[in-house]
Amino acid sequence: MPTILEILGWRLFFYSNEGNEPIHIHARKAEMECKFWIKIKEYDIEAAYTRSVKPRDAREIRKIIFDHFEYIIQQWDDFQKEKKS
Repeated sequence: MPTILEILGWRLFFYSNEGNEPIHIHARKAEMECKFWIKIKEYDIEAAYTRSVKPRDAREIRKIIFDHFEYIIQQWDDFQKEKKS
C-alpha cells in the first residue's frame, strides 16, 4: 500500500492487491476514507466510494487530486510497472 502524497492530513495511496482495476486513488484522513476513479481523457475524477466524508472534506480531497492529477497518473504507471517486474 504505497503512499504517494500526504497533504493537509490526507494520505493518498494505492493498494497492491486490487487486481486489474482501472486507474484510481485512495485517500484517508482520520476516520474518512474515499476512492476516486481517474478519468485521464476527460481530465476528471469520479467517486467510487466515500466513508464519513463531509461535503467540505470532499471538496478538499477533490482539489488535492486535481492539483496533483498528472503526478498521480505517473505514480500509478510506475506502480503498475513495478508490480509486473
